[in-house]
Amino acid sequence: MQPSSHATREPHAHGNPARVCPDFHAAIELIGRRWAGAILWSLSEEPLYFADLAAAVPGISDRLLSTRLRELEAEGLVERSVHPGAPARVSYALTPKGEALKPALQELQEWARGWKEG
Repeated sequence: MQPSSHATREPHAHGNPARVCPDFHAAIELIGRRWAGAILWSLSEEPLYFADLAAAVPGISDRLLSTRLRELEAEGLVERSVHPGAPARVSYALTPKGEALKPALQELQEWARGWKEG
């Protein structure tokens, strides 16, 4: 029988709790950084120029947006493209590795809506 969603979990009987997977922990820490999830969500629909991305994530400073984008780029989730012109414009898009996060982000959004509703 499946436990109800409100059931409490019993403590581990042998005092040896399951360890958190290091890969899971690293991934949660990366996308759980302040603003990182919102940036990834904003880029999940289409590539965005820096200014459009800043507008899509209200409350983030340009400096912090730049920092998070560099971190996400270093992890291979986001790619940066410079477009010629005066002035040159910079856009950001999810890489295939970042695109692979979209189903998880969509599931998290669905969970968040239900969580906020009650």
